Amino acid sequence: MRGLLSWIPIIAVTAISAAPPFPAARPRKSLGQHFLVDNRILARIVTAAQLSSDDLVVEIGPGKGALTRRLLPQVAGVVAVEVDDELAQSLAARLDNPAHLSVIQEDARTVDLPRVVGESSYKVVANLPYYAANPIIRRFLEARHRPTEMVVMVQREVAESMTASPGKMSLLSVAVQFYATARMVCSVPPTAFRPPPKVTSAVVRLDLSPRPALDEDEAPAFFRLVRAGFSAPRKQLHNSLGHGLGIGSIPASQMLQVAGLDGTRRAGTLSLGEWLAIYQVWAGTDDC
Repeated sequence: MRGLLSWIPIIAVTAISAAPPFPAARPRKSLGQHFLVDNRILARIVTAAQLSSDDLVVEIGPGKGALTRRLLPQVAGVVAVEVDDELAQSLAARLDNPAHLSVIQEDARTVDLPRVVGESSYKVVANLPYYAANPIIRRFLEARHRPTEMVVMVQREVAESMTASPGKMSLLSVAVQFYATARMVCSVPPTAFRPPPKVTSAVVRLDLSPRPALDEDEAPAFFRLVRAGFSAPRKQLHNSLGHGLGIGSIPASQMLQVAGLDGTRRAGTLSLGEWLAIYQVWAGTDDC
């Protein structure tokens, strides 16, 4: 892994002896910035990532580098993706310009992943901004070159949805579990941040499957089916599917019967495996 980051541009900052080498970095409300300062939570995140000396880590939103500082001694390289220009330009200097840190000033929702990681195996570790958490997670889960694992901080309600079991499933639950096994690591109180947010956060670990539950070309149709099922989550499944797919409740009931499922159930009670069973029946019809 030596030289792994040699082809990725590093944003360097030259220290000036008469003044601090970086700005005060006050949190920007427009970017949803809440800097994690609790050492116990930082340690839990690093432990959950199960890092090794040959790992490449992509860190989203490193901020002032509290987590980055803990990652660097344990891995071969860290690629920090930071949208804030001042923080991106000062991060390397804050951490004494380590050779195996690369800073990329871009939005993680649109960053060019092949340029960031090439063909290397990598992990994602991040304290995600609440407003962008879902699209960032989706970006990495749906990428052609996915990470092997993700350890991310999100709003607790989002974490609970990502890790939900049948009975409390949502569209997000199915979407995440289609690609990965999700588990809750810990809850994080507002006091762990500066400034403290108004909500409780949580750390989630996602272990990505080598291959998603279906081939890539089938994923759009599968999620069209799941979105239809959750279009009216309080309704019985045969009604929500019939309406969402535009096929009517009777054909939807017949489809569910063939899949071995009770059409009076609600969407949130189904497991990923049951959604896949419905999809296999639906994919064999003219309505798909």
